[in-house]
Amino acid sequence: MNGFADRGLDEGAFGEKDSGGFRQNIRTFDAFPKTKPTYTRRTSTGGYTTLLLVTLSLFLSISEFLRWYRGHETHLFSVEKGVSHQLQINLDIIVPMLCHDLHVNVQDASGDRILAGDLLTKDPTNWSQWADAGGAHRLADQRHVKEEEEDTHVGHVLGEVGGRKRKKFKRTPGLGWGSGAGRSCRIFGSLEGNKVQGDFHITARGHGYMEMGDHLDHDAFNFSHIINELSFGPLYPSLLNPLDRTSATTDDHFYKFQYYLSVVPTIYTRSPSSPPPPPPMAHKPHDMTPLPPDYSTRNTIITNQYAATSQSHPVNERTIPGIFFKFDIEPILLTVREERMSFLWLVVRVVNVVSGVLVGGGWCYQLAGWGKEVLRGRARGGGRGDGMLNGRVFHGDGEDGEED
Repeated sequence: MNGFADRGLDEGAFGEKDSGGFRQNIRTFDAFPKTKPTYTRRTSTGGYTTLLLVTLSLFLSISEFLRWYRGHETHLFSVEKGVSHQLQINLDIIVPMLCHDLHVNVQDASGDRILAGDLLTKDPTNWSQWADAGGAHRLADQRHVKEEEEDTHVGHVLGEVGGRKRKKFKRTPGLGWGSGAGRSCRIFGSLEGNKVQGDFHITARGHGYMEMGDHLDHDAFNFSHIINELSFGPLYPSLLNPLDRTSATTDDHFYKFQYYLSVVPTIYTRSPSSPPPPPPMAHKPHDMTPLPPDYSTRNTIITNQYAATSQSHPVNERTIPGIFFKFDIEPILLTVREERMSFLWLVVRVVNVVSGVLVGGGWCYQLAGWGKEVLRGRARGGGRGDGMLNGRVFHGDGEDGEED
């Protein structure tokens, strides 16, 4: 019927041989039909397109891997549970006055007053040793804000202090020689206070609380200062707080520096496959005793953050000059958690990216080829060339040939 037999041709030679059986039947479900290599044509345009798609797929796959490897952070706010009693305050400040002329006191909302001057260390020092050392800046300096922001990320915090031995304050440098040697005072150390709203302040001898003894001459007042460290909770000198390495100076003898601090208990943790950790409580449900405030492991650190604002101004002789820190403990707990999705999630993402690029690129390539053919057809006269379908042959001069 089809003329193959008359010409001695075998129709089976133009298709795959029918082997029969299960393998032949299962081919019915093949969703990926193949084309013989003899029916395909490779072009340089297709080769360039393939290289472009492979490069793009590789770039996006690497981006997905880096995103998965770095993980992402979540911030969870909750009410701080349990009963906490103590709060450690870490202070390291330099004031250009003699040590015996300065008094440091802490008073909280419960009425307790701590003579911090007896608990902290006072070392004579030189103002120039700290002011000329560099690094000290004004509060809210933009460079300082960027450095401080780095210390709010879990990876950086755990990399700096996770599971390491507690560090102590640096030693006071030697006084050296000169008439101004020892005319300033470095006050540093840690002290325990009640975990309630309170304030601590640095005032001059004989000013502030009612005390016995001579009042310091007003001409000796100079409450300019450099804050090397001010933090709450365990001492982590490598972590940068808002008031760390800040300085404030004045030429007025009667000047009041006021800082208002909002302290937020914070947990930094890295737990890829577990939910956010509970508040730092004891293991027994009925026991409301918190874990030690300096509790830390390689993947978890308990500390405190704070926000600081300043309201400083000259005062008259009826007002007590000095450096005042007022702090308030927020009743919330911030859990900053770094998590990483499962490896299966990464595989699914990479497969989606690669398949999307290849399929989308294939469609764009086919559309470009189709558009190219359409433009070529219009350039040739669009629809005039019928070939041999109706017996007419298209000639380049635009005339149709006659039928034989």
